Amino acid sequence: MVDTMASLRAFLRVTRTERNTPPSPLLATAGLTADDEVLLDAPDARLGPALVAAGRGEYGPAAELLAGTRATTEWENRDRYVVRLAAFAHSRAEWFTSWRSAAPHDPDMLLVGAELAVTRAWASPARAELLHQTGPLVEAAAVGDPRDPVPWRIALDRARGSDADHGEFERLWGEAVRRSPHHYGCHVAALQYLSTSPFLSPGGRGSHRECFDFAERAAQDALPGSLVQALPLHAAFAYLTEDGGGTVMARTRLDAAADTAIALSATYPAAAPWPAELRNLLTYVLVGLDRWQDALLQLRLTGPYTTSFPWDRFSDDPLGRFLEAREEVRQNAPAARCAACAGHPRSEHGGRAHSGDH
Repeated sequence: MVDTMASLRAFLRVTRTERNTPPSPLLATAGLTADDEVLLDAPDARLGPALVAAGRGEYGPAAELLAGTRATTEWENRDRYVVRLAAFAHSRAEWFTSWRSAAPHDPDMLLVGAELAVTRAWASPARAELLHQTGPLVEAAAVGDPRDPVPWRIALDRARGSDADHGEFERLWGEAVRRSPHHYGCHVAALQYLSTSPFLSPGGRGSHRECFDFAERAAQDALPGSLVQALPLHAAFAYLTEDGGGTVMARTRLDAAADTAIALSATYPAAAPWPAELRNLLTYVLVGLDRWQDALLQLRLTGPYTTSFPWDRFSDDPLGRFLEAREEVRQNAPAARCAACAGHPRSEHGGRAHSGDH
């Protein structure tokens, strides 16, 4: 295990350019991890060995991991792992090519293959046309295990990028929730379809009000501890990233979305990889609302982990963008500026006036 984790840590390291960052004592005083200790998209203890093995060209651990999630119906973990494995296969495909050749009908391989194909199509200027061509792969993944909601999340992503109409999207949504009524990935895909943010939905089909209505209803119906409770946070992100115009959204609704996500974050373990994306997204929204103290708390809970989303929506260097945002928080949060301050900062509902504030 020690050798595996050492290999994983080396595997995660990226080349770092020189940055104008504060000395580590200032970060330590603020309760933050040193810049050179921050890891981008670090996997959890189950996914890590599978990625290390894939780096050696071996698909067995990845296949075993996904087969286990299917056997135990761990659909949220399964979705998370499929996304990460497909992203790895996008840059280093040898291990996945070997898996496909050895087990062409393996439902777990088919699922990774569908996610990989849709991801590649999304990245292309010919997105809509290429996404249409991925239909057979997504359908094969759905047939692989009829209980699995993850292929339907992929189908929803495909529909969003290929400009599917509302009727088709609602059909896919019905298939998804029939399998797992509270599946987080499917809910995020549906919210993104409703979004007008160019970062989330190229078609701009819905409205911010529709986004928030859907997100808030889903969060109220969510199971205790479910990431679906953070769906209004995604709606807030969509609102804050819209490029001008749009519906005027009450500041209280944005703050309520952040507060719900803060409460959810507090139930998850600190300095753990898997809640890091929630906390990174929450940090972005809190910075957008000038809630510096709350953002500082989330950065402390995040520990050494950052995630590509949401920072890759604004920069080709998501790690660098995260460190810049973190430094902005350090400079603006009173608890970070005052070395004598101790304990958790209190919530603050103030901030810059956005174009949509009342």
